[in-house]
Amino acid sequence: MNSSQVRHRERPEPHEADAGIPGYIFGLIAALVLWGAYYLWTAPMQRDLRIPAAATTVDGGQLFAANCAACHQPTGLGLTGVFPPLAGAEWVTGDPRVLAQILLHGINGTLAVKGTLYSGAMPAFGTQFDDAQLAAIASYIRSNWGNNAEPVHASLIASERERFATRQAPWNGQNELESTIMDGS
Repeated sequence: MNSSQVRHRERPEPHEADAGIPGYIFGLIAALVLWGAYYLWTAPMQRDLRIPAAATTVDGGQLFAANCAACHQPTGLGLTGVFPPLAGAEWVTGDPRVLAQILLHGINGTLAVKGTLYSGAMPAFGTQFDDAQLAAIASYIRSNWGNNAEPVHASLIASERERFATRQAPWNGQNELESTIMDGS
């Protein structure tokens, strides 16, 4: 077989330069685009964007984890000598008004917790959280890590916020906190 015979036996490669999109594919795409446009044109534009009532409850555990656990630890045991524990702490399980004031205004100075003196600073959360959120945090720490104190209601936080509405500074240690809150000043 010579080279001219081989060349004639082979078929040329397929060539699609002149072939376009098949008509049925073009028709399907056009139908989908028209259907999408019709759907968007006729769909109601009003959407109910309200949060369901069940989703509006405040989770004190999440708020604690995001804002308090770095210092007081997820276990509520704090760091000895640095950050006081919340587990079994008299400030947590005692008078809820005191805890509310600590959360609202913070505290600087010396504070005795479970027989250990802590000298530091706790930030105020009164401007960061509303009454329901602070009540959720307080209730969470009063009912975890072996604490069995009653929950704190948002109304108590609101009354404590109003009671010391003019206060701008953190409480100056345990003595000021106890004397002022217990005296009702």
